[in-house]
Amino acid sequence: MKKIVLLILLTAVFVSCKNETKVESTEIKTLTKEDITTSIYPETITKVFDAHGGIDNWNKMKTLSFSMDKHNGKEVTTTNLKTRAELIDTPSYIMGYDGENLWVSEKNDDEYKGNAKFYKGLMMYFYAMPFIVGDDGIIYEETDPLVFEGKTYPGILISYEAGVGESPDDQYVVYYNAETGQMEWLSYTVTFGKDGKSTDFRYIRYNDWQTINGLVMPKSISWYNYENNIPTDLRNTLEFKDVVLSEEAPKQDMFMMEEGDKLIE
Repeated sequence: MKKIVLLILLTAVFVSCKNETKVESTEIKTLTKEDITTSIYPETITKVFDAHGGIDNWNKMKTLSFSMDKHNGKEVTTTNLKTRAELIDTPSYIMGYDGENLWVSEKNDDEYKGNAKFYKGLMMYFYAMPFIVGDDGIIYEETDPLVFEGKTYPGILISYEAGVGESPDDQYVVYYNAETGQMEWLSYTVTFGKDGKSTDFRYIRYNDWQTINGLVMPKSISWYNYENNIPTDLRNTLEFKDVVLSEEAPKQDMFMMEEGDKLIE
């Protein structure tokens, strides 16, 4: 009888120890995952992401849509943030990208004369700052600060690994408020259709924000004239309206080419 009782007790202890080991193992895995998540980005750009609602919150979003009042009327852009499929609807044309094919549908017999490859994703990229520079294949470096009207803004140089995107030689500099971490300026080069990097940096000021779905996004952005790679005075401002930022993905068929649309090679 004693042997039976002892056997039951030993079995209970063995099962208890086994269960405890499982709990400890789960906790270690959780901590390791958190460590990986928080160490992907350098501290400086993480500070900027956090000031705008956090990169983890941004990564939950699947749909971004906004409108802009352009010289030829209202332009509406809708993007699948995961596949980067995009639809740009304007009064004179619709431009679409389904993830593989880039196409244009002309309206009212108006001939499309733009550069679709260059314009695809362009305004979405500017709007989605600073989170868009959390994409894969990006290299971060600290760079010289920007001094404008007596205020100093620390800078983070953004460049790309070879073969990333249409213009891997493009460079961006995110300038931020040293105290709050909020993005204040974007400096960028344009190398589309050219070989090698450019030393000509243009400037956009980000100082008008709105909170959407917990993320601090631009309400408007302002291009500045510049001399010797330094911003001088205001050139023009573009406002973003009807903004939608959602965890629900858009339907893929809205990005698909239809009969009569022109494929951009």
